[in-house]
Amino acid sequence: MDDRMRGDTVADLESSGVYELIRQDIVEGRLDANERLKIGALAARYGSSTNPVREALQQLRGEGFVVFSHNRGARVRPIDEAFVRNIYEVEMLIEPYLTSWFVGLAAAADIARLERIQAAIEHLDFADLAQNTQLDTQFHRVLYDRHYNRHAVDLWWKHREILGAISRRFPLSLQRRAAVLREHRMLIECVRAQDAEGAARTVAAHVEGSGRHMIEQMRATAALSASPA
Repeated sequence: MDDRMRGDTVADLESSGVYELIRQDIVEGRLDANERLKIGALAARYGSSTNPVREALQQLRGEGFVVFSHNRGARVRPIDEAFVRNIYEVEMLIEPYLTSWFVGLAAAADIARLERIQAAIEHLDFADLAQNTQLDTQFHRVLYDRHYNRHAVDLWWKHREILGAISRRFPLSLQRRAAVLREHRMLIECVRAQDAEGAARTVAAHVEGSGRHMIEQMRATAALSASPA
């Protein structure tokens, strides 16, 4: 590898790292809604040069995390109901597409793996939310990871990370916990029956239910914060 190629590789890695750090700080609230994003200050914050910061802000603008306005520069987009709704509505298109394709190639070993993961989720019974998230990710990866459309899979993963980070701010209701377990079981049965349409409907309802629950929790938290002490 010559010096130019090596330099390009290092720059790409730096840009990717800065993008991930800024995105995570926005999602987890370390960068406040409507906060101005100054390139020099961000470069100092993340120990980077300014070019990767510029590239990261443009990428985050395309994903809706950052907004640019005339005379005001870049600012953090509020992580509000509309933001969450936009993401889960896109996921209601992507995940049924990925799932219905999986049904057509699922083998007995795949169903057995889904059963093992689901059994572990049910045994844990949400006692450890971090471990539950790991198991839930494993469950959905069985369905999606082999799909030929890597762009769709990458977009699913990116959205999952975003929604996961947001959801960690809020409790998961007992009703939603029961629904998650029920929907996973329904999904396994659809795969076993080679019912691609049923699997697609089930995962769409699964995604919508999670999205609506998150918005309900956001509303409840906002109402609690607004109520007089």
